[in-house]
Amino acid sequence: MNSQFLFEKLESSEEYEKFMKENPKAYLCSGFFEISINNNSENKYHFDYYLPETGKTFSFQIEDGIKLIELERNSEEKVLEEVSMKNNFNFSEIKDMIVNEMENRKIGNKIQKMLFSLQKIDGKDSLLGTIFISGFGILKVMIILPEIKITEFEKKSLFDMVKFIGKKK
Repeated sequence: MNSQFLFEKLESSEEYEKFMKENPKAYLCSGFFEISINNNSENKYHFDYYLPETGKTFSFQIEDGIKLIELERNSEEKVLEEVSMKNNFNFSEIKDMIVNEMENRKIGNKIQKMLFSLQKIDGKDSLLGTIFISGFGILKVMIILPEIKITEFEKKSLFDMVKFIGKKK
């Protein structure tokens, strides 16, 4: 699936046009993409818009028609910067890139699900990825756009995360 196709689907919807007409200062502040490797019907695609004049954030969910939902925010949350959708990326190509990096690092697990958050980090549009792999493993990945270059790649175990959370109690 291609990010530009998803964004164009959103922009051509009546819901989006109405929202932008009513909120001309709203800007794209993040995206959330859930990619299931074995079942495309479980895929989720969300584009989030921030309204600077009200401090509210709204999410367009586009996996099953287009639905607009207000997101809850607390007053202490950092305001996300505007991200661009001029950076076209393809989830199949990103998956292949991650698989190649796994092979280079001798990680033999299989990808089961990929979660990505589109955000501006250090002034650059970035995809932050949490990749669930077989054997209860997780990969933490950062991809810089528009270069589509992996800048961070770390393997973790779900069990390590459970132990870490358990120690906090």
